[in-house]
Amino acid sequence: EVQLVESGGGLVQPGGSLILSCEASGFTFSRHTMTWVRQAPGKGFEWVSSINDGGDTAYHTTSVKGRSAISRDNAKNTLYLQMNSLKTEDTAVYYCAIGRLADYSAYDPSGQGTQVTVSS
Repeated sequence: EVQLVESGGGLVQPGGSLILSCEASGFTFSRHTMTWVRQAPGKGFEWVSSINDGGDTAYHTTSVKGRSAISRDNAKNTLYLQMNSLKTEDTAVYYCAIGRLADYSAYDPSGQGTQVTVSS
C-alpha cells in the first residue's frame, strides 16, 4: 500500500522558515519524480515544486522560486521542502505526490497533508 505522510507544518510569522517532510512507503521511492502540491483556503490545488528521481533536477512554481528548496533522501524514502521568507499567501495545506502532473486542479491527495499557516 502506497503511503505518503507529510509533517513539519505549523504557524509561522511572515518572513519565517519551515521544513516540510514527506515519508514515503509502499513503492520504490528512488525511481519516481516527487512533487509538493498545496491547497490554500477556499482555492484549488496548486503545484509547488518537483524533483527528479536522482534529486539533481528541481522545479518550482514562480511564486516560491528563490524562497524554497526541494530535496530528497532516497536512503530514507523522504522528500523535503524548505520554505524561507514565508508570506501570508503561502498559507495552505501541503501535500506530497508521486510523479508530476500537467494539471493539479482535480488532484485527489492520498496523504493527510500538513498545514502551514503564515500569520503575524
